[in-house]
Order: sequence, then structure tokens, then C-alpha cells
Amino acid sequence: MSSLDSLRGILDAWTGTVAGTIVTALERVVAPRVVRLVETTSGAFALEAAKTDNLPKELGFEDGKFVGANLAQIVRGSRVEIVLQPTRFLFRPLELPARAADFLEGIVRAQIDRLTPWSAADAVFGCSPPVAHGSESITTEIAAAPRKLALGYVEAVSAFHPSAIAIVTEAAEGRRIRVFEQRSRGAIDPVRLSRTLQAVLALAAVTAVTASVAAGYLADSLSTQQSELERQITQRRAALRGSDGGERSPLALLERRKYETAASVIVLESLSRVLPDHTYVTELHLAGNKIQIGGITRDAPSLIPLIEQSQHFTRATFYAPTTRSPTDPGERFHIEAQVEPRNAP
Repeated sequence: MSSLDSLRGILDAWTGTVAGTIVTALERVVAPRVVRLVETTSGAFALEAAKTDNLPKELGFEDGKFVGANLAQIVRGSRVEIVLQPTRFLFRPLELPARAADFLEGIVRAQIDRLTPWSAADAVFGCSPPVAHGSESITTEIAAAPRKLALGYVEAVSAFHPSAIAIVTEAAEGRRIRVFEQRSRGAIDPVRLSRTLQAVLALAAVTAVTASVAAGYLADSLSTQQSELERQITQRRAALRGSDGGERSPLALLERRKYETAASVIVLESLSRVLPDHTYVTELHLAGNKIQIGGITRDAPSLIPLIEQSQHFTRATFYAPTTRSPTDPGERFHIEAQVEPRNAP
């Protein structure tokens, strides 16, 4: 047996068990009404149901139909059990090993042609619950009848759309043996439910594979987009660093401005060195490469050559008259000069 056949067998067994459990649970929760048609010794059928107030207690069976009452209302959606007289069945005792109790139905089906005049396809049959004899053997009683007999009653009831139809007979000691059961299409069938579960599992597997493939494709697509974004970011950073713009790049312009504009700290340091100790600066304006200073000194004209001697200033001149107030300790001056950037080492 190949691995595929083994897997199929395991799947069938699992879904069959699950389906049987579901059907059993549903039947316990929502049990249909039971209507029994019990055959009497005269050939008529006694009606046993929960609501039979307006119906006769006994029905006849003629020409393949139940006569004497309209069973449509009470049979629809119910479980119908047709209890036939034991005289219509052939009974055979069967002794088996105790271990065969779990496989009793299959064993009976395999031996029905040996125990009865009919084959498994031409008969309806069932067996009573096994009775243990010691610890090594069990006995059961088999009841069988022609299938044509049972199907006649089943077809007569099927027209009323019951949920299930069962053929039952009574064995010795009052034990009932079910020899046939048929569920309608509206009822829950374990076999159909098992196939439905297999279809659902197959659909789930296909969906999972499809989702996995789609996820892989989306992951590849997103990875490609991420790589493209990283490449564009790298190009933009290179452009900002001046690799593509040359002297016109933002970094190059900032670098040029750094060396073309005088630093305020250097300007203040240079002024403090060239101005004499008797000079006090009270005003200072630095705009671009032009500086204006104002203050008080003993000798204002001597400041011009002192400022121009510095390598940081050129074209020093007075931009306002020099004045002297009686309250000032010296002359009040206003000088402007051109600043020469010296930021580079």
C-alpha cells in the first residue's frame, strides 16, 4: 500500500469518527419524534405516536400503501420504526470469540450468505447485542429477511418525508433487532457529513497553499520596493553631499559660505587686540562683511591706522562726526570697516 493510500485511510477513519460523534451529539440534543407502526398477528399495524388523538389506533397495509388514516402530518420529520412480526424473519444463533465484539456487524455481513438463503445485497439483516459466555466467547442472534419485503414498507412511508425509517423485529426474550435503517436527504448522514468534512479540509488546504504563495509573492514585491526606496534614498543623500551637484550642492554652498563670511568670535578677538586700553566700545554692528563700532577713546584719529594694521580689517573710516561732551572722559567715535574673512587655517 502506498503512502497516499495510507494517508487516505487515516483521513477517512478520522472524518468518519468526527462525523459519527457530531451526529450522535445532534441526535441527543434534537431528537426527532418517534412513530412506531407495530405489525399485529392479523397483518394490521398498530400506531404508536405521541399525538394520535384524531387518528385511528390501527392501520391496514394494502397494495403497498398504509390505509385507514392520513399519516402525512404525524410522519413528516419524524423517525418511523416499522416493527414486523418475527415470523417474517429467519433467525440464526452465532457464536464468536470475545474479541469479535467490536467487529460484529462486519463479521455478520461477511457470513450472511452462509447463514441465510440470501446474499448481503438481497437481504436485510441485523443482530442482537452480544451476550458473553465466559471470558473467551460471545453469542448473538441474527435476524434476516428478503430485502424486497422491507423495501415495500419503506417506500410506503417515504412519501411522507420522515427523517428516518427503520425496520425492526422482536427476537427471543423481547429484544428488538434492527435490520434496516434509511435516513432521508434532510437528515444528517454520517457518511455525507464525513465527505463534507473531507471537502472542507481539502478546501482549507488549498486556501492555505494559495495564501502561502500569495504571501511569498507579496513579500518579494515588498522587498523589491524596499530595495528601490533604499536606492533612491542613497542617491538623494549622495546628491545632498555634492556627489552629483558639484559646487552648487547644498553642502558645497554651506562650505563656501563658511569661509566667505567672517566669524563673529574672530572679529571680536581681533578688535580686542588692536584697540588700545583707553578705548571703550559701547556699540558694535556686524552685518555680512561690514562692521560698525562706536565708543569713547582719548585719541579717535589714531584708531583708524590701528584697525587697518590688522589683517582682518580694511578701509576703516569714520561714518559719523567725532564729538566730545563735558561729561565724557574722552572723544565719542563712530568707525566702520570692511571685514576680511580669515576662517581657514
